Amino acid sequence: MDDKVFTKELDQWVEQLNECKQLSENQVRTLCEKAKEILTKESNVQEVRCPVTVCGDVHGQFHDLMELFRIGGKSPDTNYLFMGDYVDRGYYSVETVSLLVRYPKRITILRGNHESRQITQVYGFYDECLRKYGNANGPMCDLLWSDPDDRGGWGISPRGAGYTFGQDISETFNHANGLTLVSRAHQLVMEFDPAPRRGEPHVTRRTPDYFL
Repeated sequence: MDDKVFTKELDQWVEQLNECKQLSENQVRTLCEKAKEILTKESNVQEVRCPVTVCGDVHGQFHDLMELFRIGGKSPDTNYLFMGDYVDRGYYSVETVSLLVRYPKRITILRGNHESRQITQVYGFYDECLRKYGNANGPMCDLLWSDPDDRGGWGISPRGAGYTFGQDISETFNHANGLTLVSRAHQLVMEFDPAPRRGEPHVTRRTPDYFL
């Protein structure tokens, strides 16, 4: 995509984010490709144009970032150096990254310890992406990763993929499909129940010393 065209589009996206409207999956994909293009051209040691405003962890706090720009001055009028940790913990990691890519000659972004696949799976960015844009594996991922839960209804799975579902969900599924029992493995059984309650998933496991 032509840089001028992308810049115009990115300005529209920033305005969209200011109105708390989520970016589409295609917009995020384009944003990631542009960020990759910018970052791969940069050296490990970056020269920073002075004067510069140095900023610490943002952690997905999009509105705090906007307030920072309001106080320190907006780019391209002000140079900024961000010291890493743009994602996790906050609820707007995706939106935050989009602003930092807008002015690559005025905003220098360094990599923090949270810019890591393993870390983001623990501290929230991975879950944010799943929540906003779903999983590439779609229904198959839900089938393989979802777990029964003591609580009713649907819930977010602590595994980072799929969902948790209560007995009421199982009963509805069984009724809709003419079934009486759902049998599954992949879960530690503390006490074996040879006759589970109607509609409740029956869990079976063979391995005696298994740890989740």
